Amino acid sequence: MKSLEELRAIKEKMKASVNNRNEDDNKVRIVVGMATCGIAAGARPVMTAFLDEIAKRGLDNVAVTQTGCIGMCKLEPLVEVFLPGEEKVTYIKMTPEKAVRVVNDHVVNKNIVTEFTIGSAE
Repeated sequence: MKSLEELRAIKEKMKASVNNRNEDDNKVRIVVGMATCGIAAGARPVMTAFLDEIAKRGLDNVAVTQTGCIGMCKLEPLVEVFLPGEEKVTYIKMTPEKAVRVVNDHVVNKNIVTEFTIGSAE
């Protein structure tokens, strides 16, 4: 890198690749629990599956982020989905395959996948 212009060009190029991790009040937010318990239970591949499916579908209104412990370690990997103007939905015991279904059914078609939710554990 030899100039400020080169640095700006790199910045713009990288913005596109991290766009799905930016938060905005009008975006759907998917939050993956990435504390040690979540990672040990398989949260990394779940987060990757969300990012891949969102990129594959070209969904620019969805932000995927991570958080620490959500507090229910026995139900890990945990994912919280926030649709603008709606209540948070907590998904439990997530897998990459379940992540793809959550994107399709909940994020795209606005139908909660109830069999993957916290209420299904009771």
